[in-house]
Amino acid sequence: MIQIIIAEDHHLVRAGLKAFLQQEADVSIVGEASDGPETLEITERLKPDILILDIGMPKLNGIQILRKLTDSKLGTRVIILTMYSDTSFIKRSFQYGAKGYLLKNSVSEELILAVRAVYRGEIFLSSAISGFILDDFLNHQDKEDLVDAFDSLSPREVEVLQLIAEGYSNSSIAQMLFISPKTVDKHRANLITKLNVHDTAGLIRVAIKNKLILLE
Repeated sequence: MIQIIIAEDHHLVRAGLKAFLQQEADVSIVGEASDGPETLEITERLKPDILILDIGMPKLNGIQILRKLTDSKLGTRVIILTMYSDTSFIKRSFQYGAKGYLLKNSVSEELILAVRAVYRGEIFLSSAISGFILDDFLNHQDKEDLVDAFDSLSPREVEVLQLIAEGYSNSSIAQMLFISPKTVDKHRANLITKLNVHDTAGLIRVAIKNKLILLE
């Protein structure tokens, strides 16, 4: 039996995925999560075979969840399920340990195939994006990477950036991350320097560009 956790912040999408997957005799949905910290907690506690993970998660996005799970050496294999076909997100996802990457519009055709392939230890890339991803890598490998500055951020800096962009105050961020407000101030200053922006609005623009927050 393949044990799966679904991490998706939209309840209806999560319920649809659960109903779809539970039709398979060899699949068991053992948990669900609606934000980043909840995803980490339930995955580390239940240790499923597979985590199906959206990139655009509140409080801690999918890429940062990947980084933390990889560092923990938990063994759970992660399939990214998202609306974003940007090569930067695909590259970053596999760099931080994802074993599969699917677009949400290909769920009905490919999700079960991806689950079983990843469970067997294989890598799975949605057929909708594999062709142009290869083309992009071949044609742009020598060009400057536009997300280099963002990629230089530490996992904690990305957490702080996401929470700033979501509108949390310094004191609230400090409480959520168990650090002092003074440390949050230091992270904010470091972010402004590293990302070459001038204010909170600039930080928010970077967060939006890198899908730490989603505009709906």
